[in-house]
Amino acid sequence: MKLLPFLLILPALTVLLFVTVYPIVSVLYYSLHSYNIITGEFRFTGLQEYLDLLQDPVFQISVRNTLIFSLAATFLQTFLGLSIAVIINQEIRGKRYLVPLIVLPNMFSAVIVSSMWKLMLEYDTGLVNHILRALGFQPLPWLTSIDLALLSIVIIDTWQWTPICFLILYAGLQSIPKELYEAALVDGAPPYRTFLHITLPLLKPYITLVLLLRSIDTFRLFDKVYVLTGGGPAHATETISLYIFKTGLVFWDIGKASAASFLMLILILAVSAFYIKKVMFE
Repeated sequence: MKLLPFLLILPALTVLLFVTVYPIVSVLYYSLHSYNIITGEFRFTGLQEYLDLLQDPVFQISVRNTLIFSLAATFLQTFLGLSIAVIINQEIRGKRYLVPLIVLPNMFSAVIVSSMWKLMLEYDTGLVNHILRALGFQPLPWLTSIDLALLSIVIIDTWQWTPICFLILYAGLQSIPKELYEAALVDGAPPYRTFLHITLPLLKPYITLVLLLRSIDTFRLFDKVYVLTGGGPAHATETISLYIFKTGLVFWDIGKASAASFLMLILILAVSAFYIKKVMFE
């Protein structure tokens, strides 16, 4: 009977190991070998794939772009989600109609969102540049400019994923006891002090959760870049995920792609550990 609980969870544990541990071990194994599917070459190279990877200028650019995108998108989405949640949390008319409208962008797939925005940001016929011309401004090469392409993807990702940040933070605001605000009102505390000393401290676990979820998701950005720019212009929007895809499935360098995947896993685990530490030990 003592073995019964373990036998009951064995099927689920087996599936979990198969879909998590096995792929990680396989990626680590291939990253220590030079494996080219086209030529059939497969030989042990140790850490050489990692050394070559770290010296690859395109990989360095992809890491920089990924970090910039992840930081910018995560904090912008968290800030906007918190701002909208605070506004919606007030006693305003039509709240039950506003919330579904705010959440609507999150209902579309990333490919649909990317295709829609690609049409709107097109230089000659796009809606955004048409509006700029109507207002007397010059049209902008949103997706073909080295300076604007990554910013454009940040804006698009923010448009789609701010709603999920809003929902989590709005739920957090709903959980704060109203008696605290009533006591602050009786004491004559101004709104900004109430926000700083009541709302923000009690929302800290929710804010940390949002930062964690969005950091992980933005770090593995692939679909939007693939649809919108393909990593261009001049690798200005190349991300680690896209680099792995091109290296492994376009150039068929499995060893190098596996090394990049494992380094990406380590970076994501480091970010996750940082946020989890903030929640559990502070």
